[in-house]
Amino acid sequence: MDIDTDHEEGIDEDGFFGESVAADYDEGSAEMFRPAAVDPVAGLLAGLAGDGPALEFGVGTGRIALPLAARGVPVHGVELSRAMVRRLREKPGGDAVGVTFGDFATARVPDGAGRFSVAYLVFNTINNLTTQDAQVECFRNAAAHLRPGGTFVVEVGVPDLRLLPPGQTAVPFHIGTRRWGFDTLDPADQSMTSHHFLRREDGSIRYRAIPFRYVWPAELDLMARLAGMVLRDRWEDWSRTPFTGESRGHVSVWEKPGD
Repeated sequence: MDIDTDHEEGIDEDGFFGESVAADYDEGSAEMFRPAAVDPVAGLLAGLAGDGPALEFGVGTGRIALPLAARGVPVHGVELSRAMVRRLREKPGGDAVGVTFGDFATARVPDGAGRFSVAYLVFNTINNLTTQDAQVECFRNAAAHLRPGGTFVVEVGVPDLRLLPPGQTAVPFHIGTRRWGFDTLDPADQSMTSHHFLRREDGSIRYRAIPFRYVWPAELDLMARLAGMVLRDRWEDWSRTPFTGESRGHVSVWEKPGD
């Protein structure tokens, strides 16, 4: 069986989400593009945006930006990968979403300071910033773009360390007929690598590995405080299910205080 290892080719200006990943990104995450997964996200964000524009960090192929824009919310995205944005542009309405290319921890939207009513970072994308310093800068970047009273929304999983018995470092996150995935974690520095295996139509297997840094809810609250924001809401999911000690993920909303 042939196995292609994308990660061994290194990364280019698109980071870990270059052409080989962008080509079948939507297919590999198909369940996350279904209305049941997208509509609650777009609905909550539209409510937070009100009559103002929204800023998406890591806009990708437009999974959330396009349905949010379809609800009448002006959306701008920050994205490192040009290959992902090419897929966004090919979709209906894709040209209406403005994009600033760069690292969303530091890239500033031209004339974007204090302009947005909501900024958001979904689908565990905060973990793509692989150092604590970069995650702190991301919160500061969000706060700089928000108008007074604006909100920053992050969707991310709660680290699965309770699933690790002594000596084990791997946790599966998807087992399917064509796609398999597992995370390897190092609790010493909160580093994590996601390993993805995809069986193509010709029977070959594509393997890629992407590094992340997992982060705790309380740690994110401190990052928000350093950026001058305060926690307003935290739920288990986009349907506002109460967050508990058994929750596997959370949607958190921090507010930039008004003048």
